[in-house]
Amino acid sequence: MKQGITLTGKRILVTGAAGFIGANLVLELLRKVPSVKLIGIDNMNDYYDPSIKAYRLGQIQEEAGAHPDSSWSFVKGSIADKDLVEEIFQTHCPDLVVNLAAQAGVRYSITNPDAYIEANLIGFYHILEACRHSYDEGNKGVEHLVYASSSSVYGSNKKVPYSTEDKVDNPVSLYAATKKSNELMAHAYSKLYNIPSTGLRFFTVYGPAGRPDMAYFGFTDKLLKGETIRIFNYGNCRRDFTYVDDIVEGVKRVMQSPPKRRTGEDGLPLPPYAVYNIGNSSPENLLDFVDILQQELVLAGVLPADYDFEAHKELVPMQPGDVPVTYADTAPLERDFGFKPSTNLRDGLRSFARWYKEFYQV
Repeated sequence: MKQGITLTGKRILVTGAAGFIGANLVLELLRKVPSVKLIGIDNMNDYYDPSIKAYRLGQIQEEAGAHPDSSWSFVKGSIADKDLVEEIFQTHCPDLVVNLAAQAGVRYSITNPDAYIEANLIGFYHILEACRHSYDEGNKGVEHLVYASSSSVYGSNKKVPYSTEDKVDNPVSLYAATKKSNELMAHAYSKLYNIPSTGLRFFTVYGPAGRPDMAYFGFTDKLLKGETIRIFNYGNCRRDFTYVDDIVEGVKRVMQSPPKRRTGEDGLPLPPYAVYNIGNSSPENLLDFVDILQQELVLAGVLPADYDFEAHKELVPMQPGDVPVTYADTAPLERDFGFKPSTNLRDGLRSFARWYKEFYQV
C-alpha cells in the first residue's frame, strides 16, 4: 500500500467546495485531520437549487466551529477568474489542491456548452498554471494536485469493467470530452513542470444532500409531485452507483499519496501522474435501483405505503449522450491504497431518503 504525506497541519485548497463531493470532503477533513487549514472556492451557480449549496456550507461552518485548532475560509467566485485563482494561491500558498469545481451533467452539456468550456477547461487551466507557479523562486509549492475526472470518459466502451488502461478517445458528450481533456492537460503539466497530479474517475456518486439533477433525486421529486418518472433504455441500463462517503474516503487516501517524482533515462522528469477509477464495481440494474428507492422512500415516510408506483413509471428509449452501462475496475485503487468502496445501494438510498424527508420537511 502507498505511503506518502501527512495531511495534519496542511493548507488544502478545495475547489467546488459547496458542491456535493467538495462539501463532504471538507467536512471529513475538518473531522479527521488535526490543525488542517482549509480554503474553499465555489461560484454558487444556479445549475441546481443553490439552497442545497448554502445548506452544505452551513454544515461546514458548524463543523469548523467545533475544531478551533483548524481553519476554514471560503471564497465565493469562479476558477475561470484567473486573477482570483492567483490571489488565492498567493494569499494561502496551498500545500495540496483538490479540484472538484466543474460544470457537471451529461445532458446539460448539449444545451449549455459554454458553461463546460469555461469551468472545465479554462478553470482547470488556471488551477494548473497556479500550481506551476507555486514553485517559482524555489518555493516548495503544491505537493499534490488531485482532480475530478469522470466515468463519462469511457463513452460507449464495450469492454467492461472499465479499466484506466482502456483507450478513451471516443467521448459521447462534451462533458466527457472536457473531463478527458483535464487528464491530458494534467499529464502535460506533470511532465513539463513536475507537478504530482492524480485524476479520479468518479462513478455515479449519490447520497444525502446530493445533486438534484441526478436520477435518484429527480425521481424522488417527481414521485412526490405525482408525476411520471422516465426510465431510459427501457430499464436496460446498469450503473455503478457509488456512495459519497466511499468517494470521500478514496479522495482522502489518494491525497496523501502523490505520484513520485522520478527522472527518466534522458535526464528529464517522468511525469508524476496517475489516474484511478473510484466506483462500487457492482453495477445495478436501473429497474432494481428504482425498486429499492421506492421501498426506502416509503420506509422514510416520504411517500405513502399505498403509493401506486406502476402508474408513475414510463419505460422510454435511450437519450443522446447516455451509455447503457458503467462499471469500474477498481483493482488499482485496492492495490495502491488498500481501499474499495463498499456501501450497498439500500443503505445509501436509505440515508438519502431520510435526509430528503428532513430537508424538505415532507
